[in-house]
Amino acid sequence: MTDEELIQSFKTPLKEKAFRVLVQRYQQRLYYHVRRMVIDHDDANDVVQNAFIKIWHNLENFRGDSQLFTWLYRIATNESLSFLSAKQKRLALSIDDLQNTLANQLKSDRYFEGDAIELKLQQAILALPEKQRIVFNLRYYDEMPYEEMSKVLGTSEGALKASYHIAAKKIEEQIRKAD
Repeated sequence: MTDEELIQSFKTPLKEKAFRVLVQRYQQRLYYHVRRMVIDHDDANDVVQNAFIKIWHNLENFRGDSQLFTWLYRIATNESLSFLSAKQKRLALSIDDLQNTLANQLKSDRYFEGDAIELKLQQAILALPEKQRIVFNLRYYDEMPYEEMSKVLGTSEGALKASYHIAAKKIEEQIRKAD
């Protein structure tokens, strides 16, 4: 079933079946996207669940201006940013302190499956400003084209290319310092 057929099925009595197919198709990709932003496994599951609740409530209104995948990523990204903002306020942390908290969570996360090099990379990514971190993750891990990224983040392709380039340089410097 194509995404277009899935969206059409969602507007029929087969709504629940279509939604189950959508969740099966995109849940893992959205989970890893969210996980790279919020770090904690349980938090990522909560954010993805909230994203799918929003998707359920709004899928009938999907206009098709972008690919379904892009629209889902935008919702998941916004949910992740809202979650991080709420967490920062709840814990009364500065942006830097929140990044340090996330880095410490990563070190102690029993679900983290990376080696020492992956840990250094993740810590370097966490040291980036939020926007650069999102752009880097979307490009590096999801291999998302800048055109799609532009639709997800509402930013020009040129600005995204610059953000990615700057982020990559910062990560490289951070990893060299760590060695």
